Amino acid sequence: MPEIGGERVTLVPMEVGHAERLHAIRATPEVAAWWGPPEDDFPLGDEPTATRFAIVADDEVEGLIQFSEENEPDYRHAEVDVYISPEHHGRGLGTDAIVAMCSHLMEVRGHHRVVLSVDTENERATRSYEKSGFRRVGVMRCSGRNYRTGGWSDEYFMELVRPPA
Repeated sequence: MPEIGGERVTLVPMEVGHAERLHAIRATPEVAAWWGPPEDDFPLGDEPTATRFAIVADDEVEGLIQFSEENEPDYRHAEVDVYISPEHHGRGLGTDAIVAMCSHLMEVRGHHRVVLSVDTENERATRSYEKSGFRRVGVMRCSGRNYRTGGWSDEYFMELVRPPA
């Protein structure tokens, strides 16, 4: 995978050298509240079907973005997920990373549709996704673990679609 440039971030294919920093960011209370505590093999072995990139800003790893693909021709699409270190929340780095990744998925990898889900209480992430061009399609009821309560949370199902010509 090539590096992917955004306006303020560079998405670098994840390497072993990124693992410690990415694990530490995910373990922060602000990120773990939405992603859950990191698995022992995170980020190197927990999701073998995901393609992961370190989000680099000012020469420092500041988060992770990943995608997976459905390549069945009749249902082709990609799915994305992202987190940013808490010290950079609210600065637009996540939005920049999402825009850069979606452009890559659509322009280079040939997808016309990218989807994601986000806890309905995660207002910051929802705003970021909407700034990136995603729209809410609906609410999936009790679809994701709520790591703050241990119960189940509703999630927005969101999509970015550029109909094929």
